[in-house]
Amino acid sequence: MDAATLTTLALTLKVAAWATAINLVLGVAVGWLLARRSFFGRELLDAVLTLPFVLPPTVLGYYLLVVIGKRGWLGGWLYQSFGINLIFTWQGAVIAATIVSFPLVLKSARAAFEGVDPQLEKAARVLGLGELALFFRVTLPMAWPGILAGTLLVFARSLGEFGATLMIAGSIPGRTQTLSVAVYEAVQAGQDPAANTLVVIISVTCIVVLLVAGRLAPFRVVR
Repeated sequence: MDAATLTTLALTLKVAAWATAINLVLGVAVGWLLARRSFFGRELLDAVLTLPFVLPPTVLGYYLLVVIGKRGWLGGWLYQSFGINLIFTWQGAVIAATIVSFPLVLKSARAAFEGVDPQLEKAARVLGLGELALFFRVTLPMAWPGILAGTLLVFARSLGEFGATLMIAGSIPGRTQTLSVAVYEAVQAGQDPAANTLVVIISVTCIVVLLVAGRLAPFRVVR
C-alpha cells in the first residue's frame, strides 16, 4: 500500500474507533434504560433511535447539516460562540458514523439486558448489593457478550459508512477522506487498482468483525 492509502486507512480506523467508543457508552446506557425501565413513550423513543436503520444515509446527512452546519441551531451556536466548525472535519465524520451505526449497539444492548435473568438480580439485592454494584458486577457482565457483538458491528458499519459521511465531512485527502469515499472516487477516476486494494481491505476487515460478532452472540446481535 502507498502512503496515501495508509493515511486513508488510518483516518478510517480513527473515525471508526471514536464512533465505536461513543456508541458503546451511549448504547449501554440507553439499552439498559429501555430494557429495565417502563415509562411513557419508551417504544416511541426506541423507534426514533432506530430510524438510522431505515432512513437513507443522505437523509441523515441532511438532518446533520441542519443541526450541526454553520447555519444549524447547534452548529451555528458552536461556531459563533467558540469558533468550532464540524463540517468538513474528521470530527464531523465521527458524528455521522456514530449516528448511522447507533441502532446496532442499541438493539444488541437492549436484547442483552432483557436476556439477563431477573431472579439473579433479585438474589444479588438480597445479598446486599446496591444498584450501582449490581449493574457492574451482575447485569453488565452477563449482558456483555451481546453488547460486545453489537459494538463490533458498530465498528464494521463505521468503517463502511459513506453517504452521511460524504455530506458532512466531504472528501479531503489526508483530512476527511475515509476508505468508502476513497473507493467511490477511485472508481469515478478510473483507478481500478487502487479501488480493488481499498475494497479488499474493507471486505476482509468486515468479514473478520462479523465472524467474531457471530461467535460472541449468534442469536442476540439484533432483535
